[in-house]
Amino acid sequence: MTDDALTGKTAIVTGASSGIGAATCRTLAAEGANVVLAARSEDRLSDLADDLEADHGVETLVVPTNVREEGDVDALIEETVETFGGIDVLVNNAGLSRGSDVASMSTEEYETMQETNVDGVFYATRAAIPHVRERDGHLIFVGSFAGQYPRSFNPVYAASKWWVRGFAKSVAAQLGDDDVGVTVVNPAEVRSEFETSDGSTFAETFEEGEVSEPEEVAEVITFAASRERSSLSEIDVNRRDKFADSF
Repeated sequence: MTDDALTGKTAIVTGASSGIGAATCRTLAAEGANVVLAARSEDRLSDLADDLEADHGVETLVVPTNVREEGDVDALIEETVETFGGIDVLVNNAGLSRGSDVASMSTEEYETMQETNVDGVFYATRAAIPHVRERDGHLIFVGSFAGQYPRSFNPVYAASKWWVRGFAKSVAAQLGDDDVGVTVVNPAEVRSEFETSDGSTFAETFEEGEVSEPEEVAEVITFAASRERSSLSEIDVNRRDKFADSF
């Protein structure tokens, strides 16, 4: 992809156990980056880390992390710095969807989405900024098509992704003089274990070739992370007929 821009760099990926997160770990490792895998599923992370080391000869670190817990996120950043000496890339990928209809949504569903999609992104970004700043690194935020256009279904999830975009762009304004790259990547539907508004997964809903694959989004994330002097502000990843079907 690039001329060794990521070789030997250290990248943290949240939500690394499946889907876009796991695919991003693979593409980063393929470019020579040492990868810190963060999610709640330790067994899945460990298996993936073993594969990355065997296939690409990179170093990995598995840190079981619930991004909803501030202490977990702080420990993730601290253990990464202790192990690798710093942080070059943070990929804020962890996110989820719960419920859809506002009138019937439980407080627990609402709080779970807010704590994961909003609080978790804030905790990780806040803790990582000093270290990413030291290395002129990158903060990458996985947004969503839902965070760009109003939608009649799952408005709370959509609102959380609008927040991610607004937060990321404001962080970019705050850190621009510090040589920190900030990129928002907005996927539409991705064939993964991510749940749709009716509780099924996108992998169950869509056939291969109908929508984006996790690897396509991962390649975009890795491309953004590999920019050494520039910052790609926002990248959309949509199936080709997305706008024809959406309006």
